[in-house]
Amino acid sequence: MPYHHLEPKEDPTVLSFNETEFTAQTESLIALRPRIEELADRLVDEGYDTLLLVGAGGTYAQMWPYEHLARRTSRLTVRSAIAAELVVSGDALLGERTAAVFTSVSGTTEDSLRAIEHCASRGALTIGFTGLPDSPVAQRVDVALVSAPKAWPFDVQLLLLLGRVLSRRGEFADYDRLADELAVLPKVLVDVARQAEPVAAAFAEAHKDADYHFLIGGGNLWGFTYLYSMCILEEMQWLRTTRVHSAEFFHGSLELLEEDTSVIVFQGEDETRPLTDRAEAFAKRISRDVSVFDTRDYPLDGISPEFRGLLSPLVLDTVMDRVSKHLERVRDHSLDLRRYYRVMDY
Repeated sequence: MPYHHLEPKEDPTVLSFNETEFTAQTESLIALRPRIEELADRLVDEGYDTLLLVGAGGTYAQMWPYEHLARRTSRLTVRSAIAAELVVSGDALLGERTAAVFTSVSGTTEDSLRAIEHCASRGALTIGFTGLPDSPVAQRVDVALVSAPKAWPFDVQLLLLLGRVLSRRGEFADYDRLADELAVLPKVLVDVARQAEPVAAAFAEAHKDADYHFLIGGGNLWGFTYLYSMCILEEMQWLRTTRVHSAEFFHGSLELLEEDTSVIVFQGEDETRPLTDRAEAFAKRISRDVSVFDTRDYPLDGISPEFRGLLSPLVLDTVMDRVSKHLERVRDHSLDLRRYYRVMDY
């Protein structure tokens, strides 16, 4: 099939999408703003000098955009860590001036629970974002910030937390304006879901028999690229994938491309966009099946142009949720089906 640029079109029918629940979940994230800002002010006022963003699997990958944001705009030490590795390897900066941030939808992830105990034992302040107030994660952290159940992703909370900290440090002058504009997200993201629906359906129909996908992304979308490859296509659909950062595309993985390879390109709106453009252009020279999901295609009414790049992970998550639901339909493979994850002991 010819490569195609996936442009959204209006369609009122959205598969397996509970608009009321989705809106309520997103509103619950925005409603955390006062408590998140109070926490951020505490971190600055009490002299915390390290933010450790700890996760496992998808929640680890979701930390990367905010490590990336801090790395390019701040002198504050902000780094992500894999929960299980943190426990066995440690971190030289972990101590009483460290704030360790955890995210968990279920609040029961064993690796994260052990990492919370590890961080607490080193004197760190532990912070948890979850949707279940009685979950083990919520009960074991020092500060629990609870949203609606099953609310995902955690980008709103992480952006508010890091944005406020950077603002207080004089490193994010427009934070208040950004935070105010997030109030329109519930409607904006519903619009994104509706517009992405026909694109998602078309992609799924065209690839229902594909058993391998090559994913490319960069900048603050690299985390989502990793997440979608591993947590959705591999874990939830049992499909084989290769995932590569657009800046690393020309250092090995490109040799896997063939003319019928399904290439999925995630394109955002930060300063790394030209790197993904370069990888996309090359992929189109080899493969006849290049699908580009570009956050720039979505209007995001009420969001200022200068903030669009920061919201690309959240927008892309909404778009690709539509793709996931349609892959589930055309492949007759439930997104909840597992063979090993939380099924077998390991």
